[in-house]
Amino acid sequence: MELVRGLVVRSGAGRDAGGFFTVLGADSVSAVICDGRRRSLEHPKRKNRKHLSATRTVLPEASLQTNREIRRALRPFNAGGRVPQEEA
Repeated sequence: MELVRGLVVRSGAGRDAGGFFTVLGADSVSAVICDGRRRSLEHPKRKNRKHLSATRTVLPEASLQTNREIRRALRPFNAGGRVPQEEA
């Protein structure tokens, strides 16, 4: 699983289990994630890679500038609690 900046991931463990986040950065052991609300750009969460499930969606860099833009980009994921259908 290649974690790149802007990738939408789902948390599988912890208090935030089931929530969708975007990756801000990653190394070989952990990733830095945020959702724009509980975990803002100013206070991102460092999470172990094995507790994250990647989706096939990568947000554009323009959507990662403010907390509001991140929340707006993640809204389709959080609304239904499942990964939205992606266009092929």
